[in-house]
Amino acid sequence: MRYAYPWWKEKEIDSEKKRKAGLCPLTPEETALALRALDIDPNIQVYIAAGDTYRAERRMAPLKEAFPNLVKKETLVEASDLVPFQNHSNQMAALDYYVSIDSDIFVPTYGGNMAKVVEGHRRYLGYKKTILLDRRVLVDLIDQYNNGTLSWNQLSVRVKAAHADRMGNPTTRLEVPGKPKEEDYFYTNPQECLPLVNDEDMNQED
Repeated sequence: MRYAYPWWKEKEIDSEKKRKAGLCPLTPEETALALRALDIDPNIQVYIAAGDTYRAERRMAPLKEAFPNLVKKETLVEASDLVPFQNHSNQMAALDYYVSIDSDIFVPTYGGNMAKVVEGHRRYLGYKKTILLDRRVLVDLIDQYNNGTLSWNQLSVRVKAAHADRMGNPTTRLEVPGKPKEEDYFYTNPQECLPLVNDEDMNQED
């Protein structure tokens, strides 16, 4: 269909511009730096809720170096256990979904549909800790760190400050009358359906 429209098939995409605008998924290296800057325990088990990664061994190396206990469904269960789900991508994704909603911390590296629904489901389960990484802010800070403009301590302080209110806590969903594309996705924060949780309850959970 898109080839019927010249402006579409000839469209040029500036990948660096997209990245700086926070429109690209974080790379494993960027994710590792972000988690380290947030003081996430390097000994925790990190479950990758995704399909195969392109050139996984090389691309995932920085994340595995920072968080050695890196697992996915294929490494947690016997291959025979996954046979009933093979060739059914939606069922394989459902396994990732269940792990994601039950995890101690959920950290989506991109705002896809599944990540959005998991975010909302975790809110419904009592505002379970969900770190909503600000990709636009992170890529800028990480670039500054990589080029020597920021020290590690400066990077860590700024990353923590940028995410202080992005931990899945109760919040009001952004609604823009007449501009639905600018609104927050309903299922990330279905506030009308969520239980009321006060600050004292949140502190007790922490």
